[in-house]
Amino acid sequence: MVILPCIVGPTGAGKTAAALALAAELPCSVINADSRQVYRDFPRITAQPAPDEASQCPHLLYGYLDIEEKLSAGTYARTAASTIEDVVQTKRTPLLVGGTGLYFRALLEGIAPIPHVPPSLASAWQERCNTEGSLALHALLQDIDPSYAAKVHPHDRQRITRALEVWQATGKTFSWWHNQPLPPSSYSVQKVGITLPLAELEKILQNRIDAMLEQGAVAEAQAALTRCDDPTAPGWSGIGCRELYLYCKKEISLEACKTLWLRNTRAYAKRQLTWFMADSHIHWFAPRQKEEAVEMLLRWIQKTKENTDESIHTLK
Repeated sequence: MVILPCIVGPTGAGKTAAALALAAELPCSVINADSRQVYRDFPRITAQPAPDEASQCPHLLYGYLDIEEKLSAGTYARTAASTIEDVVQTKRTPLLVGGTGLYFRALLEGIAPIPHVPPSLASAWQERCNTEGSLALHALLQDIDPSYAAKVHPHDRQRITRALEVWQATGKTFSWWHNQPLPPSSYSVQKVGITLPLAELEKILQNRIDAMLEQGAVAEAQAALTRCDDPTAPGWSGIGCRELYLYCKKEISLEACKTLWLRNTRAYAKRQLTWFMADSHIHWFAPRQKEEAVEMLLRWIQKTKENTDESIHTLK
């Protein structure tokens, strides 16, 4: 059983600071669990750990994907599981940090064993969505898989096309795959959350956007635009990325970009809080309480190791 501490919470709340505080007390490797921080073109805009932060301990699965690469929860879970195994081999503790709830669920609870879908098939459904629109494809999904269609918003292009490409590739619906039994987890998990009231968090997010712009967020987006001028590319879907794309294309002003960026970031943080607050296994702390959060994780890690050693001794 792998010991896996986790730090979760909404964007901007201070997860990285808490992770570094734990790393100062314990040899560990931070593993990213944020769906936007995987893109190498947007280190500033997606708030990936700064170089001075990343130098304090190994940081893995940050900034490793091209802007045009799509990352499903299943692929993330397989990649993260392999990364965790590698970290364990180095005698360090893997530390999962991020704000994408679906990634945590896919890794910790398991995900439907959906076979690989050829990229050409996925691209064909995306192109069909561009041509016919998400409403038409959602109606098609309702006919094919009404149970899953009821869970998906008619404008959610990514989930709609994903369900349709899987259906065409496998002959089975998304609902069928999700009903398949999952293997037991191989992780012993303790989750702590870092958060603030939304009103306080909004002020931090506003200041962070201003800081990102001062540190070169516009230049970062412009450089990415020279490599990929396709707003539907997965990397551009991140909050901040898509708003700066519009600004760089002169479709909105910088002030409008900032306003939209903050509004969308706040809405995203609210969705993150809704997701994580539904998990009764998370122990919550304010950013100023990161030392208490670290102490809790250290006690849990020590106790879990002792219990594991006792179990091994008993078996012998």
